[in-house]
This record gives sequence, C-alpha cells and structure tokens, in this order.
Amino acid sequence: MSILIKPVITEKATADSEMNNRFTFVVSNKANKIQIKDAIESAYGVSVTNVRTMNVRPDRKTRFTKSGMITGKTKAYKKAVVQVAEGETIDLYSNL
Repeated sequence: MSILIKPVITEKATADSEMNNRFTFVVSNKANKIQIKDAIESAYGVSVTNVRTMNVRPDRKTRFTKSGMITGKTKAYKKAVVQVAEGETIDLYSNL
C-alpha cells in the first residue's frame, strides 16, 4: 500500500509552503498520522514536526441535458498538511 499518492500544488498550498514551511499531500484513505510522517521522512529526507489530516468529501454535480438529468460525483480522498522542521524544505518541482 502506497501511503503518499501525490503532492497538492495549488496557490493556497504553495503560499503555505513558502510562508509557513507546510506542505500538502494527497494520501491513502487508510493511512494514519504516524504512517504519513514516516513516509514523508523516508521519501524526502526531512524531519516532520506536525501532521494534520482531513477527509475531503466528494462533490456532487447534476446536469440537465437533452437526454435527461445526469448526476455524478467526484471521489473522496484524504489530505495531509505536513509541517517540516525549521530550515528544511521539500522540493516538489525537482522531478518534473
């Protein structure tokens, strides 16, 4: 089971990483904070001081088309905000 799925690269997450040294990742739904901390430390070689997690609910959408009403939803996922020790950083753009 892979714990880290992908980093979140949005304006809010980038500003948070530059100002407060916090990085955001999409993680496995079954992962806990200790597993997330160990995965970040082994993958990026930094020391993690704090981990915050949140379950993101699915967005539901309804569209009215010629063939009738179509409903759908996005997938639910878990997001982790990781605080890295002072003076350390994670380079998310190195492997692009």
